[in-house]
Amino acid sequence: MAPPHVALFPCSGIGHLIPFLRLAATVAARGCTVTLITLHPTVSAAESDQISKFFALHPHIKRLEFQPLSFKKSKFFNEDPFFMQVEAIGNSVHLLDPILSTLSPPLSAIISDLSVASSISSFASDKSISTYVLVTTSARFFSLMLLLPKLAALSGIQENGHLELPGLGPVPISSIPPPMLDSNHFFSAVINSNIPCLSNVKGILMNTFTELESASIEALNSGRIVPDLAPVLALGPFDSFEFEKAPNLPWLDEQAPESVLFISFGSRSALSRDQILELRDGIEKSGFKFLWVLKANKVDKDDKEDAQTILGESFLERTKKQGMVIKGWVNQDQILAHPAIGGFISHCGWNSVTEAARLGVPVLAWPQHGDQRVNAAVVESAGLGLWAADWGWGGEKLVVGDDIAAKIGELMLGKDLRARAKEAKEIARKAREIGGTSDGFLRLLAEELKLQEI
Repeated sequence: MAPPHVALFPCSGIGHLIPFLRLAATVAARGCTVTLITLHPTVSAAESDQISKFFALHPHIKRLEFQPLSFKKSKFFNEDPFFMQVEAIGNSVHLLDPILSTLSPPLSAIISDLSVASSISSFASDKSISTYVLVTTSARFFSLMLLLPKLAALSGIQENGHLELPGLGPVPISSIPPPMLDSNHFFSAVINSNIPCLSNVKGILMNTFTELESASIEALNSGRIVPDLAPVLALGPFDSFEFEKAPNLPWLDEQAPESVLFISFGSRSALSRDQILELRDGIEKSGFKFLWVLKANKVDKDDKEDAQTILGESFLERTKKQGMVIKGWVNQDQILAHPAIGGFISHCGWNSVTEAARLGVPVLAWPQHGDQRVNAAVVESAGLGLWAADWGWGGEKLVVGDDIAAKIGELMLGKDLRARAKEAKEIARKAREIGGTSDGFLRLLAEELKLQEI
C-alpha cells in the first residue's frame, strides 16, 4: 500500500509558516509523502530564507509554488501587508484546485491554514480528500475565535469589563484585539468566514499540549465552546525542523549559564522609536547581560537602519561587554536552547511561547497585538513567566526604562520562576515522548491518514 500523500498550505507570515514547516517535517518522518505549498513572492525575506533552508534540509518533501492574484482592495479595512497577502490568497484559492488535482500520487489529505480553510475544505470534499486545519494560535485564543459572533455584540462593553466564557474563566475585554470586534476589519472577516467549516473538517491540529492548556482543550473537545466542532488534536510543542546545533554566536558561548536575557518581539512586531529607546535604557539599567534582536519595521525588507543609528553609538560602546545587538533574522529556537540564556522578553506570539515552554526559559510577556495578550495569560497561569498587564497593548503607553529594568530583575532573579519554567520543559518533553499526550494525538493523526489509503 502506498503511503498517504499530504499537502500542507500555510498562509502569510513567519508565525504561520514555521509551525507548518515543523509539522511537515513531523508528518514526513511518520512515513507520509508530503507536498508543501509555498507562496511566491513572500512578504518578508525571513519567510523566503526559511523556505529555502527547509527544502535544503528536507529534499524528500515536495514543493508546490503558488502565486496568488494581486491584492485588490475590498470593503474590509486592511492595511497590514501580511493580511493583504492573506486576503489575496483567499481570492486565489480556486486556482489551486486544478493544480492539486494533477499531483501524483493523488492527495489523501490537505492540512490547511485556518485563513483559507473554508475554500480548501469545499473543493477537497468534492474530491474525497480529507481536510485538516492547523490553527497557529493558543487553544485559549482559538476558543475566542470560535465565539466571535457573540463577541462582536459586546463591542460596546467598557474596556475594564470581563467575559466569562466556558472553559476559559474570566477574559478581560481589554485582552481581545480591537480589530476582532470590528466587523469591518479584515481580521474579523477572515475569522467569521472560516469558522463555520470547522464542523466539517476531519480534525483541528494545534501546536500546544494538554498539560499547558488543559481547560481550553477539554472545553473545545467537550462541545462546551461550540457544538459539533471537529476533534482538536494537541500535537505540540512542535520540534524544530532543523537539526539541533548551537547558534554561531561566540559571544554567547563565553557567558555563564542562565546569565543572559534574550529580547525579541518576533517577525511582525516593531516597537516605536521612543519605546525602543526606553527599552534600551531599561536593559542597560538592569545590569544583566543581554542578546537583543532589534527590529524597527514590521516588514524586514523595509528595516534598513543599522543598530548604531537607532540606539546610538554611545550605548553600543558602553554595553559592548554587557550585551549584543543583532539586526535581522535569527534562529530563535537555537538561541533559547543555549545554556547561557536565562530569560526571555517576548511579545508572546504563540511560536515563541511554545519554544520557551519546550526549552524551559522563563518569559517576561510584553504583548503587542493580536492574540498576544491572551497568550500572555497562558504564560502567566502556567507559571512559565511574568506578564506586566498594565503595560497595555504595544504602543498604547510608553513604558519607561526604570519600570522595564525592575521587571527584568524580577525575571532574571526569580528562582521560583526559573524552577517552574524547568518543570514546564520536563512536562513538554513527556508530552512528546512515546505514551505522552501529544504523542497520542500524533499517532491518532498518523492512523487516520493511513486509513485514507484503504
